Amino acid sequence: MQDLVALATDPAAWAALATLIVMEVVLGIDNLIFISILTNKLPEDHRTQARRIGIGLALVLRLALLGTIAFIVRLTQPLFEAFGHGFSWRDLILIAGGLFLVWKATQEIHHNVDPERADDEGRGSAGSIGFGAANSMGRRRPPH
Repeated sequence: MQDLVALATDPAAWAALATLIVMEVVLGIDNLIFISILTNKLPEDHRTQARRIGIGLALVLRLALLGTIAFIVRLTQPLFEAFGHGFSWRDLILIAGGLFLVWKATQEIHHNVDPERADDEGRGSAGSIGFGAANSMGRRRPPH
């Protein structure tokens, strides 16, 4: 019980909670915008259902990922040492996530800069896509 009182009176804990809340709100809004953009490419009669499913899955996935954070932050035991620094599972997960974000951002920038590639993939047109393909922006559209 004293641990909870100490936590409730710790300004650092309140700052961490406020930071987490702000991040969740920003990421939630980002999810809504992204899902809205993707579902606008669907036929009119599928949009509402796709938005509900997308937002529901985003919420479930966000809660599952938040639930694993406590486990991941405890993975601090070094697995190996390189360049005078011990690398733990947590470090490897953060490095892999950062590399994925760099790769994905580079791919999206390349898509916006190289119009020939965009036309080859069908991204340059405002045609509609199927319900199952709304989450796979990088795939080619099926032929009509």
